[in-house]
Order: sequence, then C-alpha cells, then structure tokens
Amino acid sequence: MNIDRSDKTTKSYWIDSSNNTNYPTLDNDISVDIAIVGGGITGIAATYQLLKSGMKIALLEGLKIAQGTTGYTTGKITSQHGLIYAKLIKQFGRELAQQYATVNEMAIKEIKKIADQNNINCDYSIQPAFIYTRDDSFVQQIQEEAEAAKSLGISATFVSEIPLPIPIKAGLRFDNQAQFHPRKFLLPLVEEAHKKGALIFEESKIEELEQNGEGKYILTALNGHTVTAKKVIIASRYPFYNKKGGYNARISQLKTYAIVIKAKEKFPGGMFINAEYPNRSLRVLNGDSEEYILVVGDSHKIDHMDDPDTHYKALVDFAGELFTVEDVCYRWFTQDCMTVDGIPYVGNFLPGTPDLYIATGFGKWGITNGLASSILLKDLMLVGSSPWKQIYDPAKS
Repeated sequence: MNIDRSDKTTKSYWIDSSNNTNYPTLDNDISVDIAIVGGGITGIAATYQLLKSGMKIALLEGLKIAQGTTGYTTGKITSQHGLIYAKLIKQFGRELAQQYATVNEMAIKEIKKIADQNNINCDYSIQPAFIYTRDDSFVQQIQEEAEAAKSLGISATFVSEIPLPIPIKAGLRFDNQAQFHPRKFLLPLVEEAHKKGALIFEESKIEELEQNGEGKYILTALNGHTVTAKKVIIASRYPFYNKKGGYNARISQLKTYAIVIKAKEKFPGGMFINAEYPNRSLRVLNGDSEEYILVVGDSHKIDHMDDPDTHYKALVDFAGELFTVEDVCYRWFTQDCMTVDGIPYVGNFLPGTPDLYIATGFGKWGITNGLASSILLKDLMLVGSSPWKQIYDPAKS
C-alpha cells in the first residue's frame, strides 16, 4: 500500500485533534520562586503540583506547549515498560524495584484523579496492556517478568494468546492499565495553572543557566531575556544544561516511528507491545466519528541515517498482516532519551545542587514516569524527601 503523502501525514494525531495554544513569549526579565524548563507532561504536571505551595512559578517551553515528545507519544498510561521488573529486581534489589512498580501504578490512578478533579475529558479509558513474543528465546524472560511483576503487586498474568490475530509463543497481561489523549489532558491543566497564577511562556527556548552571587539561578532565553529563580527544574526532553553532571555522556537517543491507520475491522481493545526487535506497539484511537489504530515501532539510534519511508512502510506492512488497511491518515516520528541503567534520572541535578533538579531519560515511557516525576520533585522541593527518591536518583548510576 502506498503511504498517503498529504500534509496531514506530517502531523501528530494528538496535535491535529486538539486545540492550539497561544501563550506569550518571554519578552522581559522576570523573577520567580521556581522556573520549570520544558512544557511536556513532566513540566506541566510539576507546575500543577507545585502551585499548591503558593510559590510563584514560571513554565518555559522552547516550542509550543505539549508539542514536544509528549505531543508524539503513544498515549499509553501503563506500568508495563517492556521486560523491566525482573531486571530491576536483579539489578537494584526488590526494594527499589518495588518503588518503581508502586509509583508507576499510582500514576495511572493519579492521572484519572486529576482529570476528574478538573472536569477534563481526555478520552481516558481503562485497558489491559499486553507484552508478547513470537520468538522462542523470549519465552523464559516473559515467564520471569510475570512472576516478578506479580511479586511487586501488579495484576499480571502469563497468557498463551492475545486478542490480536497474532500467533504468539508467550505473553503477559497487565490489568487496570489505561490510555488517553495526552494533549486533551494537559492543555486544560496548563490553562488551570495559568488561571491560578503560573506564568506560562511558549517559544521561549532557554540556552544558558548560571548562578548569581546570591545563589539564585539565572536562565537566559534565546532572545536574551532572563528568568531569575530560587529553584529550577530541567524537564526538557534532553537536558539543555550540560556543563556539569555529564548527562550528555549518560543519555542516548532513539528515533521511533508512528502511523495512524483506518482499518476495515474493529480493534479488539487493549494495548500491545512485543518483546523482540523490530519493536511494535498498537492501541486504538477513538476519533470524534471514526475509529483509528495507532501503530508504532522500528526504533533505532539517531545516528543511523535510514530513510524514514522505509520505517513507515514497515509499519504499514505489519498493520496489513493484522487488518485490512483502508487508509494511512497520519505519520510522524519522535526521539526519546535512554539512560545507562534504563531508569529515568529524576531528582537533584547533582548531589551538591539542592535547588537544581532534573527529570529526563524516560526511555519511551514518559506518561507514567512523567507524572511520577512531578510528584517526586514536588516532594523533594517541599518536604526534602520522597518514597521514590532512590530508584530515580541520577547519582545512582
């Protein structure tokens, strides 16, 4: 099938099916209590969480709000982050693995709680999440993952078949997971934060960060204007500040492709990923009048100079094995930051920077991890500790 090359295919479905934003650009020097750099789910949720403290907050986005990585996500709200829990137990021990499982399960419910409290209709839907394999070499890993996830309190079940027309060797089902429209959730949250006094700036790329003689941070935007802040959260996809910490050497980047198709058949429900490469991910999108299917995969390191059309075609061919594809309505790609140990870096930028924080390296699982990060950072700022500090601590690896 030929891929439609209309202008629509260059857009994200999430961006195209939600409202535009029109917040101002930083056009003068300001002073705040907290500056948050990055207008994706982490920065927006952190702004929302911290507003309750009564501090003056500025949220600065280099592009448009929620049009970075968050605007090109799968919109899966799940604690199923590939084959991770058996690995976490072996690598960090049961206590830290439990921290990761608990906070990501909590994030699923917290997103729904926030949506309900603010009367946000974001197409939130409870769904089971499946990881499956068609490769014999992954069967034991999935069995081990099932036992590990169950031991950490997740509702996980080993399965021998899934609702998709795919013959599998083994699979794992997580119950009580969810999916949503990320921008329909985040844009009202930004609007609410703005109404309550948060300063929101778009197209205000921060390029430099330094401390003044009083120990406050000075953030300088591309246009030369500055933000002076007592505390700073770096929540941009890739850390813009790399003079210290060595984050540029501790983070790699993956490019992943997505298509949105219209199919003759109804999607069976559920969210799906496979364990082996090439990676594949599927979920349904319920449009205003039609049903679409999101197909994601073919990830590779960004230094590979592959033709994007090759990857889009691979996704179309895969979709064609499962459904009668009537149209390819959207296509896009995104880049994700991967950490050395596979766990996001969230916490103090360095052990000696009590007022400078970072949240990065979500490894393609930024929805629950982003929400969890906002709560963790709020606790670190306001209380000085968090029940999930250790597993996310950037200093641990």
